[in-house]
Amino acid sequence: MDLRGKQITLGELWDDPRSRGVFQKRVPMLARHPVKGAARTVTLEQLADFLAGWVPQGMISGVLRDLERL
Repeated sequence: MDLRGKQITLGELWDDPRSRGVFQKRVPMLARHPVKGAARTVTLEQLADFLAGWVPQGMISGVLRDLERL
């Protein structure tokens, strides 16, 4: 999947069943988070920067790797 230099938005990713599945598998708490709808304009880069303070880097790397493989 073309992540456009991590500038693809979460809305675009969540609208694609394949990438939504990556989030549901790798970061289930994010996939169920109540502000998910409000975060549709957040870029993948912004999300990765935010998550870096909360989750292990390996989890973020795994999500990025899985998305790139789609």
